[in-house]
Amino acid sequence: MDSRTPAAKPHANFSVPFFWPMAAAAEMVEQGLELYGRNLKFLAEEEKIDHELRPKLATESTLFLELRTMTVRDYSTPRPSAIPTLVIAPYAGHSAMIADYHAGQSLIETLRANGLDRLYLTDWKSATADMKDLEIDNYLAEINVVVDDLGGRVNLVGLCQGGWMATMYAARFPGRANSLVLAGSPIDTAAGDGPLKRMVHAYPTSFYEDLVAEGGGLMRGAYMLMGWKNMHPEKNYIERYVDLYEHVDDPAYLHKTETFARWYENPIDLPGRWYLQAIVQLFKENRLAKGSFVGLGHRLALNAITCPAYLLAGDADDITTKEQVFTAADLLGTPQSAVERRLVPGGHIGLFMGARTLKEHWPDIARWIARQGPPPGARATERTP
Repeated sequence: MDSRTPAAKPHANFSVPFFWPMAAAAEMVEQGLELYGRNLKFLAEEEKIDHELRPKLATESTLFLELRTMTVRDYSTPRPSAIPTLVIAPYAGHSAMIADYHAGQSLIETLRANGLDRLYLTDWKSATADMKDLEIDNYLAEINVVVDDLGGRVNLVGLCQGGWMATMYAARFPGRANSLVLAGSPIDTAAGDGPLKRMVHAYPTSFYEDLVAEGGGLMRGAYMLMGWKNMHPEKNYIERYVDLYEHVDDPAYLHKTETFARWYENPIDLPGRWYLQAIVQLFKENRLAKGSFVGLGHRLALNAITCPAYLLAGDADDITTKEQVFTAADLLGTPQSAVERRLVPGGHIGLFMGARTLKEHWPDIARWIARQGPPPGARATERTP
């Protein structure tokens, strides 16, 4: 007698061969309904990811200060130490969620867990029509207000664009920077040969001016998001949706995807004048590295910065190449013995929100910051009531 398992019939309720075609048709209808349901679920999830989610900071905080260009969030513990640390988030088209992504994967959380108990974050506002003529000076001036309210001396942690803003501030007010961390920050924009550098120089200034005009005097975040996605079109317009369809029934995958979309799919607008200054004076003409950029009435000399500095770059970063970051060591006035450099695996975004970088590298950076006490004779900072 054949001990092999007999082949399954098309449907358990149709044991008579005469009815098997009907059973097959019933199963086809059932499978079709399942496919239809899966397609609807995919479409609903895609709509949610692209249009419904909004940025949300992960770690509990309080409002420290509300200004025209930003709100400042306070993550300090109840008994904080003397010198505050101000994390300057990128103002490059996305919210500060990049620095406080989600529980267990947050730069803010990592810094606070490793000795920085007096901690603040700039959360830049999306530019409105009445802000279209704001310049870089306006943003430097408001950073100065924040530092004033924090006591006049801070550790600066600049992320991406926030790094060149922090560097400008430290060059304009050298005595107010206790230490300077530059993570993925393009200080010498002429260094290296990344795709962003090539793109900036490939188009004439009139191209960027037209974008601002089209945005009513603002550089619309939606335009920038389109540009970033077009740097990797196959990944962003094909693979992303294929992966979502394949994992639409996977709660863990959906949670991860939705968290990223809260940040990435919600760009913010920039003042047109500010944006064109950055494109022309910083990226095309490289004035900051050359020492010819004028900030708040002074030509900014990077060698005026003498505080300890920490430079962090990604080996696969195609937004800010490692050369654009590490060249800062030769431009600052900080002694080489007081400059730390670290090259880590991964790309640009991973520098700030990548789980591996947050676990393996940022704790050391936080402890390095915590060791940078005020120089002899410096006045301890006090929080303004």
